[in-house]
Amino acid sequence: MKNNTMKKVVALSMSTLLMAASLAGCGSAPAADNAAPATTDSNDTAAQTTDSTEAAPVASGDIVDMTFFAGMPGTEINSGNNEIQDMIAEKTGVRLKETWLTGQTVSEAIGSIIASGTYPDLIDGGDGSTDLYNEGVLIPWDEYLESGKYPNLTNYYTPTEWDQFRQDDGHIYWCNVFQNTKGAPTGTAHNDEAFWIQARVLEWDNYPEIKTLDQYFDLLERYAAANPKTKDANGNEMDIIPYTCLCDDWRYFCIENAPQFLDGYPNDGSVIVDDSGAAPTIVDYNTTPTAKRYFAKLNEEYKKGIVDKDFGTQKYDDYIQKLSNGNVLGMCDQYWDFQQINDALLTAGLDEQGCNYVPLGLTIDEGMENRWHTYGDTLNTASGIAVTTSCADPDLAFSFLDKMLDQDIMNLRFWGVEGVDYLVDENGLFYRTPEIRAQVADPKYKADHMCTYSYLPQYGGTSDDGINANLPEEQPSEFYDKLAEPLKKCFDAYGAKNYPDLIGSVVEDVNATHPWFPMWSYSNNLDTSTPGGVAWTKMGETKHEWLPKVVMASDFESEWNNYMSAYEACQPEDFLGQMQEELDRRVAANAGN
Repeated sequence: MKNNTMKKVVALSMSTLLMAASLAGCGSAPAADNAAPATTDSNDTAAQTTDSTEAAPVASGDIVDMTFFAGMPGTEINSGNNEIQDMIAEKTGVRLKETWLTGQTVSEAIGSIIASGTYPDLIDGGDGSTDLYNEGVLIPWDEYLESGKYPNLTNYYTPTEWDQFRQDDGHIYWCNVFQNTKGAPTGTAHNDEAFWIQARVLEWDNYPEIKTLDQYFDLLERYAAANPKTKDANGNEMDIIPYTCLCDDWRYFCIENAPQFLDGYPNDGSVIVDDSGAAPTIVDYNTTPTAKRYFAKLNEEYKKGIVDKDFGTQKYDDYIQKLSNGNVLGMCDQYWDFQQINDALLTAGLDEQGCNYVPLGLTIDEGMENRWHTYGDTLNTASGIAVTTSCADPDLAFSFLDKMLDQDIMNLRFWGVEGVDYLVDENGLFYRTPEIRAQVADPKYKADHMCTYSYLPQYGGTSDDGINANLPEEQPSEFYDKLAEPLKKCFDAYGAKNYPDLIGSVVEDVNATHPWFPMWSYSNNLDTSTPGGVAWTKMGETKHEWLPKVVMASDFESEWNNYMSAYEACQPEDFLGQMQEELDRRVAANAGN
């Protein structure tokens, strides 16, 4: 590792070079240090990401096969026998074989890769990114970003934002590919966490206002009592599961972090940041009165048979399958996999039964503001796409990543082939017919034809043409037209045009108003080298062990007290103290800008 002086020299050099590249690439000054991340004027971005002359196609014999592992579950396409993947390969010279997390936690998977000594060409290590960095198996990005050969990547973030990806040796080793907008924002989805509920449940109760946790479970109880059975796509009866959740190792945040949202705070992740006093203060959401009330409610509902009896042992794949079957009425989760679930419901015809989910911004008591939805881009520097030292041609790898942001390739990845996967009206607006929507949702068609490369660099927002959204789900007309009739009725009943409207969060750019946001960008990379990191690890292990016990306990009060004793033995004060130091540092850094 380099010393701090060297780190500052490298950082200064990189900022200067990136600033020059940014000025040359888009003809405008870089964003100020405290600017909201990665929102770029559409005309400027067009200059960065497109060229009037497309590169000549690459001969099939010159296409290089590369490998990529993502530390997230996903669905593999038929690599080597996928139409759009081959079209992208002809434009970039690379065909990428993607593999996904299966049957392991991210930490276990990255640990296995490190133990084997065999690495893919590209990798997104998720929570294991720091382990890969410490092993010295990742290639620094600095010289590639400085070279001027990859302008799309160089301009993907501002120089100040790129500096936030630096590790303690002063170099950049990965790039987060999500929450990056160009042109005008077009978001229609709620990509954050929420309590979700099937549209048919709301219709059954004449679209009530559901504001609190108690009201939510009251509705689930009443609906399940009146409708204990449902039918699958083949007409077979299934038992209703009113509520489920996931406690497996990598996704358990969906059960454990709800108290911060129920108290009206945004997704700071590992802690609450209370800014009501003279200075922002770290608060442990695991021990608040709301946390106890929340888990007491889950315990109450479990005893009533409302909470899935298998919630404590089910694995991720089982959980996703249940949601795709259409018999689960609600859950608390993040949006990541809902496209997969919605496609399954569409293919099975269950969307027309109202089995699609809509988000609710619940609070613990009525009359409170909620901040479940995050407005604006969030810069997560804790992990992202990286190039490993096993890659035989890093220049080609970076060229491939750079070309992922070319508009014609973005269109191929997310819209597909014009005339086949989408049509264009007389005004240049992309759209899909019901038949095309059903086709692109079909699993076999997606495996053989579609190739989103979903964990590679991408943009939300507006296309270079200034008309279309980069992502089909963010095209306002396409978004509404593709909704199943029960969803349209739900949106109309609540006067909503998109999912954020339904959730009803306070409209504020937390990146501008909360200079520390999000704190999980720091805690996600903690390790056991500090007392705070040791405590953080122990806290996670303890919650994994005890939270299912608390929910299933015959005597909640006794089990909650046992859990709190085990939790206090982790010395959470060490973690909270380290988080307070980081919070103070961020606040001071922002004040100096």
